[in-house]
Amino acid sequence: RGRDSRCGRTSRTADLACTGIDNIAEAITLLELNNWDLVAAINGVMPQENGILQSEASQANIYGPHSQAATAEAAVAPPATSSSSSSPPSSSSAFCPVLPSRHIVERQPRMLNFRVEYRQRTVEVVVEEGSAVGEIKHILETELQVPISKMQLKGWKSGDVSDITVLRSLHLPKNNSLYVLTPDIAPTASTSQNSVLQESLNQNFLLVISHREAQRDYNLNFPGSRTIQEVKRNVSDLTNIPVRHQQWEGWPAAASDDSMTLAASGISYPCHHLSVCRRSSPANNQEPTEECADVHMVSDSEGDDFEDASEFGVDESEMFGMGSSTGCRKAALMPENSENESDALLHFTAEFSTRYGECHPVFFIGTLEAASQEAFYGKARDRKLLAIYLHNDESVLSNVFCSQMMCADSIVAYLSQNFITWAWDVTKEANKARLLTICTRHFGSVVAQTIRTYKTDQFPLLLTVMGKRTSNEVLNVIQGNTTVDELMMRLMGAMEIFSAQQQEDIKDEDEREAREMVKREQDEAYQLSLEADRKKREAQEREQAEQLRLQQIQKEADDEKEAIRLSLEHALPPEPAEEGGEPISKLRIRTPSGEFLVRRFLGSTKLQILFDFVASKGYPWDDFKLLTTFPRRNITQLDPASSLLEAKLFPQETLFLEAKE
Repeated sequence: RGRDSRCGRTSRTADLACTGIDNIAEAITLLELNNWDLVAAINGVMPQENGILQSEASQANIYGPHSQAATAEAAVAPPATSSSSSSPPSSSSAFCPVLPSRHIVERQPRMLNFRVEYRQRTVEVVVEEGSAVGEIKHILETELQVPISKMQLKGWKSGDVSDITVLRSLHLPKNNSLYVLTPDIAPTASTSQNSVLQESLNQNFLLVISHREAQRDYNLNFPGSRTIQEVKRNVSDLTNIPVRHQQWEGWPAAASDDSMTLAASGISYPCHHLSVCRRSSPANNQEPTEECADVHMVSDSEGDDFEDASEFGVDESEMFGMGSSTGCRKAALMPENSENESDALLHFTAEFSTRYGECHPVFFIGTLEAASQEAFYGKARDRKLLAIYLHNDESVLSNVFCSQMMCADSIVAYLSQNFITWAWDVTKEANKARLLTICTRHFGSVVAQTIRTYKTDQFPLLLTVMGKRTSNEVLNVIQGNTTVDELMMRLMGAMEIFSAQQQEDIKDEDEREAREMVKREQDEAYQLSLEADRKKREAQEREQAEQLRLQQIQKEADDEKEAIRLSLEHALPPEPAEEGGEPISKLRIRTPSGEFLVRRFLGSTKLQILFDFVASKGYPWDDFKLLTTFPRRNITQLDPASSLLEAKLFPQETLFLEAKE
């Protein structure tokens, strides 16, 4: 085929070995992200430490003697024209650098283009990849006259970012579309159209996309801030048609730039119909742009010569980045022999995000036992399926499966809603052996033996596990050679089985909770009854104790009264005889019970003696009053020291006792 052609193909194998990308689909994705600028794509994945290209001498060591010859020939050959009789050098000679020996070329910084929309204005911003987000805002502040403090820069694929975020860390394509929001600045009358655009950016558009070859329609919802390029990538995941091979019908005439947002593209709201199919000859329709004019893509007719790549000193394993190449290698997702599973999974999640972006399933950080507890052993309504993702970097399917399946929005949303996702990296034998031990402990030897039987090129694997009363059951083992639709169907099939089992578990749990509630109510009623009986018994005991206390007090009072009565009775003077020398007063005293007390007293006897006599009979003068019949007089109000004669109770008188009020 000629030395130049061999040089171009050999340089491609060297580039593959240098970047460490061993998957054609991933390489094409990187090229699409960089608008088919091969140098920018390679620089995007190359190490950033030295920032220089290799010298001619070092490249000659990679390319071999044939490359050196091609380089020398390219350096002295005049430019070819269509009328030249000699064969023109192949465009692949761009891979053979024409540099002086030992000459070092500084790498040019990668520039990023941003199309920023704000109300009725569009600002084009070009900055270096190493710049921070705040530098874009400083440029916009000058162009738009909007303070940075009131500016919100939206449209980032990874969500909101801070001003100090370096653009390189976001892995952005060359051309990007953003928009500015200023909620604190009220729009004027002249910005009414921009208000409509701002509202459209927050609206959801339903795109009905007809895949003509498959005769299938897709109903996809996108926010107005999503770009046309992002829509085409999502459709690529669904239809397996790369963006460069897609042929569309239905886009408005204004939608000429793929970096344009849906809100600004002029599509119909709320629903717009499109159709897509694969281009019949994508190679012929692809015209090289000015930026990548020096990039040579090997055509299908030249692909046969890759079988003889070994004649240029390049091993096939190095050509696909799978051997012990001196080029760049990706960091392992999980360190070998990690003592703590949580630390290993934190490393796995961070490295997975670095490789494939932040849009991926939420991996459970913890042991497999903890993930099982989270998924299977809560309340029946809260239980989920367990998804175990097993990664192997040695498999050629890993990059495609991760980037196109595990990071697809639909898969991420479905896994997050219905699954607890736990991950492990089996690239290293020590980590694989540890996984088999863990699976044997939790799922039995059958699952471990099943995983052991899968070959490296069948990885990655996605196991869906359902918890049961007695044991856990593996519903599906999904291999890496699948599509987004097939993966979604397998996940939905597992979910149907789980939902049926979950409904039974919910029914059993509800019945068990109902029985337990009845038992709790009975126990509570019994406890309340016991408490009521206890309180009643305590009240009775208190009442009895009070009665005993009152009886004791009454008894003491009665005893005291009886003692006083007896003492008064003994202190009374003797009753005088009827016939004596002194005047005698005979008194008849009627008691409240109707009885009469009759006694004789000397006329000189004091009233106190009369009162003591009445008290000795049980009627103390403090409680009773002594009254005459007619005229009615209260004798107890008279002076106790006066005599009966003085009280006119002589020679005889009838009195009656009356209780004091």
